Amino acid sequence: MWSDAPVTKRIAVVGAGPSGLYAADALSSAGADVDVLDRLPVPFGLVRYGVAPDHHSIRSVRDTLQKVLEKPGVRLLAGVEVGRDVTVDELVAAYDAVVLTYGASRDRRLDVPGEELAGSVAATDFVAWYCGHPDADREGMESALAAARSVVVVGVGNVAVDVTRVLTAPLGRLQATDMPQHVLDALSRSSINDVHVLGRRGPAQATWTTKELKELAELDGVDVVLEDVHDLDLEPVSAALVESDRVVARNVEVIRSWAEHELDGTHRHIHLHFHARPVELRGTDRVSTVVVERTTVDEAGAHGTGETYEVGAQLVIRSVGYRGVGLEGAPFDDRRNVIPNVEGRVVEADGSVVPGLYVAGWIKRGPTGIIGTNKKDAAATVASLLADLGDVEGNGGDGIVALLAERGVDVVTFDGWKSIDAAERALGSSQGRERTTIHDRDALMAASRG
Repeated sequence: MWSDAPVTKRIAVVGAGPSGLYAADALSSAGADVDVLDRLPVPFGLVRYGVAPDHHSIRSVRDTLQKVLEKPGVRLLAGVEVGRDVTVDELVAAYDAVVLTYGASRDRRLDVPGEELAGSVAATDFVAWYCGHPDADREGMESALAAARSVVVVGVGNVAVDVTRVLTAPLGRLQATDMPQHVLDALSRSSINDVHVLGRRGPAQATWTTKELKELAELDGVDVVLEDVHDLDLEPVSAALVESDRVVARNVEVIRSWAEHELDGTHRHIHLHFHARPVELRGTDRVSTVVVERTTVDEAGAHGTGETYEVGAQLVIRSVGYRGVGLEGAPFDDRRNVIPNVEGRVVEADGSVVPGLYVAGWIKRGPTGIIGTNKKDAAATVASLLADLGDVEGNGGDGIVALLAERGVDVVTFDGWKSIDAAERALGSSQGRERTTIHDRDALMAASRG
């Protein structure tokens, strides 16, 4: 019996992080069927592998995102890498539209001499290690950690604060998280006593949130100190920021409260350095010293003064931002490290729209905003997509499920993720915790099969 009902549109979303799942939610609510692809065997992206494990309230966003995967018409196809298992062109041919939401996973470089020395690592890699990312360099991170007594963290954003907190937090705080056991073991063996946090501008230009900042001084057995009280002598640019922005004013006030703090020799120490940028990492076979240049700030930015000092450190963690990378088959802006677009519609260098291809999240706008920012951003892209498709019927296809089966791709479905979830909870229970993250890819795949 023939039906006059229109064929439902089927959309592919590449990336199962917040942006991808918010896009899938909006598309599903508009009546579309959605396949959510991710190269990892598990969903949730940076909520799982970027948010610090001891921030339980933020990581609980996973519960909200999981509800999207439970919606009728939404399918999870995890463990599928676009560019390896299937091409962008094949996706565009198989679906009524494709939304790229794969984020910005690479680190930005310092571009200073000595950056390639052992003991110089990216915050993205260190965070991946302590969150249990299957691609993390476990041997490299644990070797760097074991050799360090003093650490320099370059950057004054929330990721830099997370890294600093994990390096100095009492073990009891971390044991209540879902960190893999080998991470807890490595941190428990750490002999790190001093963490120096460097910001190339003043305290008013730091991008951390007040809540994250204040957490540093709330750690048992940890002292926080401002290295140079003159950093609180605000130049006109900083003074104007404090006057106009309440968050900035609160941050500066928190730092001011630490200015006269006396260090306790029995505690670990967090040293805050402002107007300080690394200009060289020195060492023979590994980092041993960071050369820091003092800066001044004006309306044009931060400028070096030529005045330098040295900080002894065996581990340097650069936390100066994320950057996106290109995907074969899609245009890419090498200068801004994003996929060029107009209101979420992917465009070529000449401004012409690429039919059927859309973008959302960090790979659309750059690594800015908080998790909630991605919901509004994804909704804007979906609005453009739905306006373009209009009342045209879907192509009636079933996406790339059959193609992946033909190519022998081991796909993790939502049922597979639920099996992984159960296995992680069981592992955590055996260790007296709610959950322990399974970090090994083969173990994740085995768990997905129940």
